[in-house]
Amino acid sequence: MPYFLGSIHILVALFFAVHAMRTGRQMYWLLILFSFPLLGSVVYFFAEYLPSSKMERGVKNVTNVAMQLLDPARELREAQQAFDLTPTVQNRMRLAAALDSAGAYAEAVEQFDACLAGPFAGDPEVCFGAAKAKFHHQQPHLAIPLLQDLRLKNNSFRAEELSVLLAQCFASNEEPLKAEQEFIDATHRFGSAQTRAKYALWAANAGQLEKAQELRATLEKDWQHWSKHTRNLHKALFNQLDAAISANK
Repeated sequence: MPYFLGSIHILVALFFAVHAMRTGRQMYWLLILFSFPLLGSVVYFFAEYLPSSKMERGVKNVTNVAMQLLDPARELREAQQAFDLTPTVQNRMRLAAALDSAGAYAEAVEQFDACLAGPFAGDPEVCFGAAKAKFHHQQPHLAIPLLQDLRLKNNSFRAEELSVLLAQCFASNEEPLKAEQEFIDATHRFGSAQTRAKYALWAANAGQLEKAQELRATLEKDWQHWSKHTRNLHKALFNQLDAAISANK
């Protein structure tokens, strides 16, 4: 029995070690996991695995949306205060993300570039955030290599979000064939409502009205089965899509 339990500890530690390597976590996690399989696995689960899980992200997203509606400038204020008090890389990353969310794209790019020049230059969150800010700041040609390099090194990191953002960057960079292929790949691989809606939005604006309407029809079927809360989360994007289809008829 003790041998069996010991084997379970090792298998769990191996699972988390693979997760750490595939998602670009710091290498010291491997030392912790293999030196202390049971305790290390518990710590890794709560410190790294759970916060990056879909369930945790979903809860955080809902909370963030609610807080954004109640006090749109709160996160930016708190991020700026935290950075002014303690100018660490983590606080700079938080400030950069808050600036991007607030529409201060030039300042966000500046802060993310500072992160890219430091010891966290290879951090997936930094690279993804920097690419998103550059896309928002009308610099898709700078965002594309960041996303491609990130995918090459961490192909499981935010795979769907990265694919959609890369497609949008190609579109903004006037590379429609690459944009379309990336949207097609993302739709076939993931097929979420967000991805299909953004693909349809691009198709409508690119003159592919039939494709946009086809995707809109699949989204309407999903809409019929959604709860009120889920509909509210997607309503703004769907309204934007409907407006684009109407404008291009």
